[in-house]
Amino acid sequence: MRIYGKRGGRKGFPFEAIMAASRGWDGGRHWGDWGGDDMRRHGRKNRRRVFGSGELRLVLLRLIADEPRHGYELIKAVGELTGGTYEPSPGAVYPTLSLLADEGSIADSKANKGDESRKAFKATENGLKELEERSDEIGAIMERLSAMSGREERTRAPEMFRAMGNLAGVLKHKYRGGGFNEKDLEEIVDIIDDAAKRIERL
Repeated sequence: MRIYGKRGGRKGFPFEAIMAASRGWDGGRHWGDWGGDDMRRHGRKNRRRVFGSGELRLVLLRLIADEPRHGYELIKAVGELTGGTYEPSPGAVYPTLSLLADEGSIADSKANKGDESRKAFKATENGLKELEERSDEIGAIMERLSAMSGREERTRAPEMFRAMGNLAGVLKHKYRGGGFNEKDLEEIVDIIDDAAKRIERL
């Protein structure tokens, strides 16, 4: 489906978009749809609920069993499992670590040297036993996180939205600096037309 008109023409999406931009995109009320917070939101980590009840606890225990880690490392490790699309908040991770410690599933690592903010934990015998008994459940959670990572990589395009935001930001800046003259409009239309054609050929 073509979204561009003839090169240098005065009809079609590019010309209309730029003319709208020069008017402040509907009087300036909808700039956010292109270059403001709406665009930036597409690049943020996904905030939807990822873990069911007790699942974050199992994932943290599994990661600690793999190697001693402190809270920040665990947050980043979960982010790696999801391909960078989700990281649990400190407000979720640290209380869960306290729970695991109270249960006797994890304990302070011998590598700790008194820095409470970087206190690493290791899995205890009780923790390792639970992991063995619930290996199927944990495996299913890990597979789901991995699948979520692949799905997000296919459906989300943060770099594309960043690039679109850059374009919108430039148009917005030019408009606020005095708008576009006829020659500028024709050149910008040509640039956007050419980009649309190149994208269609992909």
